[in-house]
Amino acid sequence: MRTPRPDGHPGLADATRGRILFGGDYNPEQWPEETWQEDVRLMKEAGVNSVTLGVFAWAKLEPRPGAREFGWLDRVMALLHGNGVGVVLATPTSSPPPWLGRLHPDTLPRDQDGRTEWWGGRQHFSHSSAVYRRHAAAITEDLAARYGDHPALTMWHVNNEYCTYDWGDEAAGTFRRWLRDRYGTLDALNSAWGTAFWSQGYGDWAEVLPPRRAHYLNNPTQVLDFKRYTSDMLLECYVAERDIVRRYSPHVPVTTNFMPMWAGQDAWRWVQEEDVVSVDLYPDPRDPFGAQHGALVQDMTRSQARGPWMLMEQAAGPVNWRGVNHPKPPGLNRLWSFQAVARGADAVCYFQWRQSRQGAEKFHSGMLGHAGEQGRTYQEVSRLGAELDRVGGEISGRHSACEVAVLHDWHAWWAGSQDARPSREVDPAEVVRAWHRALWEAHIGTDFAHPEHDLSGYALVVVPQLYLLTDAAADNLVAYVRGGGTLVSGFLTGIADEEDRVRPGGMDVRLRELFGIRTLHEWWPLDPGEYAGCDGFRGTLWSEEIEAGDAVAHSRYQGGELDGLPAVLRRGRAWYVSTLPEPDALRELVADVAAAAGVRPVLDGLPAEVEAVRRGDLLFVLNHGRDPVTVAVPGTHRDLLGRRRVTDSLELGRYGVAVLSP
Repeated sequence: MRTPRPDGHPGLADATRGRILFGGDYNPEQWPEETWQEDVRLMKEAGVNSVTLGVFAWAKLEPRPGAREFGWLDRVMALLHGNGVGVVLATPTSSPPPWLGRLHPDTLPRDQDGRTEWWGGRQHFSHSSAVYRRHAAAITEDLAARYGDHPALTMWHVNNEYCTYDWGDEAAGTFRRWLRDRYGTLDALNSAWGTAFWSQGYGDWAEVLPPRRAHYLNNPTQVLDFKRYTSDMLLECYVAERDIVRRYSPHVPVTTNFMPMWAGQDAWRWVQEEDVVSVDLYPDPRDPFGAQHGALVQDMTRSQARGPWMLMEQAAGPVNWRGVNHPKPPGLNRLWSFQAVARGADAVCYFQWRQSRQGAEKFHSGMLGHAGEQGRTYQEVSRLGAELDRVGGEISGRHSACEVAVLHDWHAWWAGSQDARPSREVDPAEVVRAWHRALWEAHIGTDFAHPEHDLSGYALVVVPQLYLLTDAAADNLVAYVRGGGTLVSGFLTGIADEEDRVRPGGMDVRLRELFGIRTLHEWWPLDPGEYAGCDGFRGTLWSEEIEAGDAVAHSRYQGGELDGLPAVLRRGRAWYVSTLPEPDALRELVADVAAAAGVRPVLDGLPAEVEAVRRGDLLFVLNHGRDPVTVAVPGTHRDLLGRRRVTDSLELGRYGVAVLSP
């Protein structure tokens, strides 16, 4: 039964129908039609109940301007529906056909040097091109009119991995319009951009351009606004197509897939326009922190969705775009899939179903690889599909919030990662990963939140780094602490306002008062491999010359120019960390602060390689190690996967998973 969302639109539950979706991108247009029957047979054997169709099929659907060739898609849709496989139908607009670029060169994006990005790859469209938007709307309209009521349709997937930038002439025009809407007048724009510096003052809107290649250092606020504009233009493209498909099928949810920690979209803004939040996730099997990277992306996606979400793409084996593309060892695909389910995924899908024999991604794995149905990958995928089918009904739809929130904001990331900063070694995304890793290794469940969100439900709020902080966000953090919450902040937070103007005193005065900082005299960035000695640990990346006010110095610098000055400050329930402690020290710090705030690990006494995650009243226990482990799980539980009773102790083999029900 459909449960309407508060906004009246359908959600993921309308597509899952009390189960976990399992499948992946299916590209039948790449294969002879006689292959389709074999595909469906093997899908059924593997437990596939959902496939995504049409992502890159524009040239197949519209081989000539205005032509429509839907016959092949009709047959595929009917075949899948007849065999119990639902369809997430994509609008094909991420990869326009060659004829569009040939006839309308203005639809092609240009880079910072003015060079055209030609067809022959993908995502070769200008988001600001009126001609592109008309053609994208036309194919979307006809697709929605034909399939909006098709019984196989379970979800719409608009475009794919929005990621294009455009510095061309048409983009310049839409950028100027966007700036007019934001600032109103040239005087306001000149003030916001600080154009008195370097004789950049604008006297006519026609002089305003995207931040194209400059002799030396583009204007930072111009670059920041261009990133804001790009996110908004891509969102306009998404919303235009979403509104078309909604007209024809208001009962069907709509999504588009994020890329993990992608800098080009303000995801907090985008999720307000999606019925289903979905993400593509490709950790490196050889990365010792691959599981933590997966956990970070999953925590962020669940928080954006505020409930169950969709893993739109993962790899069944190796990818094709790293320098060395390693396969997943036996068991890792299952482990990482259940890690996503533990963190709220109600859909576990792959790119792609059948591995391609031609094209740029022919060495990217598929659920059905080049080895065929006897291959290890397909055999593992099939076993996973059977497990998800068996237990999905007991997992799907469950959700639980965490007691800890990590704050992240794309605007702060955009502003804080530009050139001409005190240190190019400081990568805001890597700082977020470091703080999340500390919480993950301390076995503390974590949500993500925007700095202006309501934080009152969290016992602890962690700010890895928010270089740019709006007035509303600063007030929100102060109010959170005054309301009884515990806040711990990393360095370079609250430095600039929303126009990237440095705050008086080098840090927002509200934060200096909150953390008990009288004066922030100087930033002392550290060279690669350089450390700042502190009481009990070493700091990396950064250090600061701070004069404390009424704060307590929890740790002080030892040696060097900052000897004796505070490194970690505490004022009441507000903590400020002026360096990045090494991983073990950061983990101990956040664990101590969390414990003082009343936050406990999901399970006590876990081995280092074991992760425990709660989803509703279910407890997921995952062994990320290659050796068997014994895990203490007080009480008696039912293991949904192992179909056994577990009392006080749980044995997990290599890459083992247990899902424990009370």
